Amino acid sequence: MKQKKPQKPKEQEEPKAEKNGLEELRRQAEDLQKEKDELFGKLQRVSADYINFQKRTAKQTADTIAYEKEKIIKTLLPALDNFEHTLQNAQSTVRCPQAEAEDADVLLKGIRIVYDQILGILKSHGVEHIKSLGAKFDPALHEAVSQKAESEKEENIVLEEFQKGYKLNGRVIRPSRVIVNKLSSKQEVPPEQEQTEEKQPDSEDKTTDT
Repeated sequence: MKQKKPQKPKEQEEPKAEKNGLEELRRQAEDLQKEKDELFGKLQRVSADYINFQKRTAKQTADTIAYEKEKIIKTLLPALDNFEHTLQNAQSTVRCPQAEAEDADVLLKGIRIVYDQILGILKSHGVEHIKSLGAKFDPALHEAVSQKAESEKEENIVLEEFQKGYKLNGRVIRPSRVIVNKLSSKQEVPPEQEQTEEKQPDSEDKTTDT
């Protein structure tokens, strides 16, 4: 007959189980702490990268604006040179006592060439003139500075352009200052008709003698 092995008392098994449980919890806490440290390190790196990105973006924006300004100014310089030459020619023409009307015409043509050159440069940068004369008044495009009444033309038609307006890439940067046609709604009665109506007595006021 086999003899049974003596069983260990439960008091000895329970402390060992508690010890194993504590070690497992300690390992989990260490793993969580390690994971937290790694995440915190990543967060610090991301935060530093974002701050550097903001600094780079601000510098790139400033550099882009400075470059665009320089490019626009450089494209305007030839027109400025032509304007300077035209003014110099105008001064010499005025000083010359034998200046004739032909010289004045040449001067005007030179100024027109410079003007057209500047318009062409602005157009290459997305600037366009707002067409106003003869168009319907549009408060989004026009600014009415005065009104006139011309019966032969439609109501709210732009009669005159006081100052040109411009768009930049389709957006209004300065509205046109215009004079608008405003017709009076009251119809005027000719003076002859008014006098006739005053002379005619009212039929209701007439009385017959018996």
